[in-house]
Amino acid sequence: MRTVRLAAAAVVLSSAVVLSGCGPAPWASESPSASAPAVSSPPPVVAPPVENDLSSGSTQRDLTAGAVSVAVNYWSELRMDRWTPTAVKPVSLSLVTTVTPNDGQKVYLQKATMLAIPANADETFPALDPQVDQASVKNGYLVLKPYSYSQTFNVGQLPENATYVTLQFTYDFLVQTKPRADEYAKQTATDTVTVAIAQQPASGSD
Repeated sequence: MRTVRLAAAAVVLSSAVVLSGCGPAPWASESPSASAPAVSSPPPVVAPPVENDLSSGSTQRDLTAGAVSVAVNYWSELRMDRWTPTAVKPVSLSLVTTVTPNDGQKVYLQKATMLAIPANADETFPALDPQVDQASVKNGYLVLKPYSYSQTFNVGQLPENATYVTLQFTYDFLVQTKPRADEYAKQTATDTVTVAIAQQPASGSD
């Protein structure tokens, strides 16, 4: 009898082992771990294009100085691809004025000044020496329409890593307070023109 019982117990134990072996594996009940999110590299930084007010060859500005309205044209005889740091870069301008109300008083230009400030995206360099056209006649140059004023200034050598130059113009006017009067009012107009600098190709041996 004991042998029979032991045999029966062995059968039951064997069945239990088989049943437990048929169950799911312990790792099968665990929830799959979330995969790490993909990290995308930031897009490359693209420098914005350099502003160039003379990209079309010329530009026109309308300025105001008190009762005086000023129309100015700027241009350069040097092609923009030759505006390199080492080149002498001419800037020409022509201006004419009107006055409101127009009672017959005259407008004179006493002085025109250009200040060139080179820069790039990261820094601004020291300004070049200002260029000044001081009138050599009493009161200044008559600039009331139809009489106009023309001048050419030159932008000299710039730092080799400058990518643009800001040209600051200042115009000082004398305006008669009334026709044939010896009293004048001084008015000043300012303007800014930005011109891109062409980069010279790196020199190297072939």
